Amino acid sequence: MDINRYTPHYSINKKHMTKLSDYSTEELFELLYATRQMKAKFAAHEQTTLLQGVTVALLFGDISLRTRSALQIGIKQLGGDSIDLPYNENDLRYGENVDDLFNVLYRYDIGALVTRGIPQKDLERYEKLVPMTIINSANDDFVPIQIIGDLYTIWEKKKKLEGLKLAYIGKGTNVASSLIMGAVKCGMQVSIATPDSYPVKAEHLESTEQYGTIEVTDDPALAAKNADIIYTNSYNYHHLTDPKEAEILSPYKINNRLMAQASGTAMFMHPLPARRGTEVTADVIDGKQSVVYDQAANKLHAIKAILALLIK
Repeated sequence: MDINRYTPHYSINKKHMTKLSDYSTEELFELLYATRQMKAKFAAHEQTTLLQGVTVALLFGDISLRTRSALQIGIKQLGGDSIDLPYNENDLRYGENVDDLFNVLYRYDIGALVTRGIPQKDLERYEKLVPMTIINSANDDFVPIQIIGDLYTIWEKKKKLEGLKLAYIGKGTNVASSLIMGAVKCGMQVSIATPDSYPVKAEHLESTEQYGTIEVTDDPALAAKNADIIYTNSYNYHHLTDPKEAEILSPYKINNRLMAQASGTAMFMHPLPARRGTEVTADVIDGKQSVVYDQAANKLHAIKAILALLIK
C-alpha cells in the first residue's frame, strides 16, 4: 500500500502500544500522518492543548536520555503534565508488586503510562489489568515508538516507503525486531545481516515474515547491495562490548566501503547512542549520508502523535 495514496482520518482504534505487530498498515500510516502534522505545528510555533488536564507517568527501569527528554518535552508541548516514577529491580526484590502499582496509578487518573525495561509478557498482561493507556518505550523485545519516528524520517527524506530497500546490519537487537516489522508492514523490502551468534530473535522474525519476505544473511555486503537505507544499532547500551563480541561483530561495522554497496542516494540511520568506531565509523555517522540527528528530532513529533491518538 502506498502511503502517499492513503487518506488519513487522524484516528485509530487502539489504546496501547507495546509492539508494532498489533498495528495494521493503515494504523501505522495514521501515526505517520499525525507525526507529520505534529512536526508542522511545531515548525509554525502553533500551540496545542490536546493533553490539557492529562498526566502521563514515566516508569523507566533503566537509563534513558533522548526518549525521556522527548517524552517530557512532547507532553508539555501538548499541554499535559508528566511525572517520573523511580523504578528498579530493588523495588521488586523488596516487595513492590507491579500489579498493585498499575492499579493504584489508574485510580490516580493517569492518562497513560509509558514504560521502559518492563518485560513484554508483563506489559501484555497489564493491558488487560487496567484501562489506562500503556506505551512501551523499550524493553528487551521491542522499541515501537522509536520505529514510528524512524519510518516517518524515511518517508520525509525519500518521499515514499513502498518499494524502498532497508538493510539492517549488525547485532539482532530489539531495535531490529521492531524495525523490520514496521518496514515490512509499510511495503518496504528488508534485508538483515547479523552474525549467527547475534541474530534477530527467531519468534520476531517469524512473526514479521507473515507480512512479507525478508532476506536474512550473514553477509553485510549482500544486505547492503542497492539498499536505500542502511541501519545499525549500538551493540550494548549499558556496558562496553567485550573483546570476543567485538571480534564477531567487527565485519558488520558500517563504513564507507559498505555504504558504497548501497544505492547512490542511500542514507544512514542509527537510533543513538552510537559508539563511533564500534558499530559505525565516524566518517559515516558524521558524514553527508547520515540522518541520525533528523531521526532523533523526529522522535519528539512521533511521540506526540502516539500520545494524541492513543490517549482517549
